[in-house]
Amino acid sequence: MDQREKPSPDEIRRACKDNPKIREHDLAARLGISEVELVAAHCGHGAVRIEPRVDDLLTGLEAVGEVMAVTSNESAVHQKIGVYGKVVTGNQHAILLGDGIDLRIFPKAWAYGFAVEKREGAEIRRSLQFFDATGEAMHKAHLRPASNLQAYQDLTAELVSSDQEPIISLEASGARDNTVSPDHAATVDDLREHWGRLSDVHQFYHMLKTLKLSRCQAMRMADEDNAWLLDNDAVGALFQQAAEDEMPIMCFVGNRGCIQIHSGPIKSVKQIGPRINVLDETFHLHLRTHRIREVWAVRKPTRDGHVTSIEAYGADGKMIIQFFGRRKEGEREGSDWRFLAESLPCVPGPDVESADRPSD
Repeated sequence: MDQREKPSPDEIRRACKDNPKIREHDLAARLGISEVELVAAHCGHGAVRIEPRVDDLLTGLEAVGEVMAVTSNESAVHQKIGVYGKVVTGNQHAILLGDGIDLRIFPKAWAYGFAVEKREGAEIRRSLQFFDATGEAMHKAHLRPASNLQAYQDLTAELVSSDQEPIISLEASGARDNTVSPDHAATVDDLREHWGRLSDVHQFYHMLKTLKLSRCQAMRMADEDNAWLLDNDAVGALFQQAAEDEMPIMCFVGNRGCIQIHSGPIKSVKQIGPRINVLDETFHLHLRTHRIREVWAVRKPTRDGHVTSIEAYGADGKMIIQFFGRRKEGEREGSDWRFLAESLPCVPGPDVESADRPSD
């Protein structure tokens, strides 16, 4: 849909008023626009453009106190209640290790920001929302009853933009190709050699970049003791078993601008149709399982012994959600998590072994 066919800001606001119970992301898709265009249409009508200055934002949010942090992609929404604290800023990435809120932020992807006020009956809901240049939501912070409203208003005033236009010209998102040219692809031997030299899980990304491989390509090429394909129902089984065992896990959901992490046990898991919902006191997760195309169990060598992750991918090859057992740096992976990960149902086939995986 080109710009001439898109609804005007007035038409977008009218559609929002007529459909108050539809999630903004879903309503934007129905209107043939991005979510950021839907938000921008409310400039002067409950929304104010702010500059996406990540360093100032993160340091200023600590004074706001308790909020709900939301990071999402097309298939998963990750919500954590807590405080933005213990901020480490930087040009390439920022880290936040606050009370309950754990983020990895990549500021260069943040292009647009808004302070949004939405009236629901007698209540006003306030949030800060950030998007990339293509209109994809990067991160949101929603105020809670315990939030410091004055600190929020001061932060908004500090970040307010001189541009308050209700229309945004977006960059074309294009199809992000998750494959590489055969002329530049690494060989199986290349991958296995580099994989065997890993000593930290954070080196995995740099290995893929060096070898010019996507994550899914690497899984398919890896030795079967290091990556094996699971049944798509394995994610639901993981949630149920972790909740039943009160097992502390790490649950990652992200996009190109932000990764949000839950670390701890989960309790209330409810599956409604194709959606898995975690509805705990300070952690909510909404996962569209029908969008999962592949689930992999992955073993990465570290100086503390191998670490096992469970990773779910969509049809576009992008990661939807990732899990680890909770552990501290310098500690070995817990045997309870490893047993759970290695007990999840595999996809039967000639390239998939069903036997127990070897241990260190």
